[in-house]
Amino acid sequence: MGAKVGGGQQSRFNIQMNDEINVTPFVDVMLVLLIIFMVVAPLASVSIPVELPSTQVKAKKNPDDPIYVTLQKDGRVYIGDFPVKVEDLGEALHRQKISIDSRLFFRADAEVEYRYIKEVFNTLQDNQYYKLNLVAEDKIK
Repeated sequence: MGAKVGGGQQSRFNIQMNDEINVTPFVDVMLVLLIIFMVVAPLASVSIPVELPSTQVKAKKNPDDPIYVTLQKDGRVYIGDFPVKVEDLGEALHRQKISIDSRLFFRADAEVEYRYIKEVFNTLQDNQYYKLNLVAEDKIK
């Protein structure tokens, strides 16, 4: 709110009120924000076409005897073809003389619940098995 101080015949304490809102600072701030968003928005997009270079790396040879950890959609876990309880997974791998440096190939049913995957991964990591490879099926279109 603003006030006008009258002169002349009005007394010194008689002040007329002004009800108009000064919107100039509001408009200034909004224009600055608009300019900032107009400058930043194109920088945030990742739709810039880029032609990636081809790789010269040769594919690694698969191990002669890969170690598969399989998880079915009902939560059953297997090492190779042998069933094992999730809580005994690390111990079973140690019993089979599978080194913690070995690469494990993890296969899971497409409809398996995430909580089962998390439980298997946590059990493997708790037993120092960190080299996990996810196995997926290639679908040719």
